[in-house]
Amino acid sequence: MPADAPRAKKNATQEYGARVVEYDRATQDREQVARQFVERDGLSLIPPFDYADVIAGQGTAVKELLEDAGGLDALFVPVGGGGLISGSVLSAHAISPDCQVFGVEPEAGNDAQQSFRSGAIVRIAQPQSIADGALTQALGQLTFTLIRRHVKDILTVTDAQLVQAMRFFAERMKIVVEPTGCLGAAAVMNEAASLKGMRVGVVLSGGNVDLASYGALLAQADNLPSA
Repeated sequence: MPADAPRAKKNATQEYGARVVEYDRATQDREQVARQFVERDGLSLIPPFDYADVIAGQGTAVKELLEDAGGLDALFVPVGGGGLISGSVLSAHAISPDCQVFGVEPEAGNDAQQSFRSGAIVRIAQPQSIADGALTQALGQLTFTLIRRHVKDILTVTDAQLVQAMRFFAERMKIVVEPTGCLGAAAVMNEAASLKGMRVGVVLSGGNVDLASYGALLAQADNLPSA
């Protein structure tokens, strides 16, 4: 787990019984760090996003959404390594095939957008954004294939727009959503795509944020441009 991951996420993981091994995402490769444990201790590696079972599991969120809400015209999903949106787009394609699926990532780390529009996986330098769950440097081979095949477009939002979305959910909806989880909602709130008259779904993925950081980010919202 990255050393700068939210303390709340680390604590919860440990309380579930896991041993958390930290690494520096700026200077270390997480896959290489993980391989060392696999080779030394004979462990099995489950990739975080570029893995069929992980993709299928994450797709159940949109499966349940569509079963509860019915067909949608558009769906907005956060993008990091692409596991969540890959599962989401498979569910949408099967249940609501006319639904247009949009991925949303931080403006400062738009590797998925670059990859989608260039037709080849683009690897970027370690991005800097408050959306810590989406700070991957490149999509996986499997996730890139599914995204290219089924996703309508990849959009981006700024950190300021994420903070405004967090503030909205806290004040108006009374729910805690981490910055990464607000990616899709921030795109909709800032009209990143034309949605007039459409039935729109948004995946809010994650509430892993330290309360101190959460409060500080919400306090910033008063000094940010209106979303």
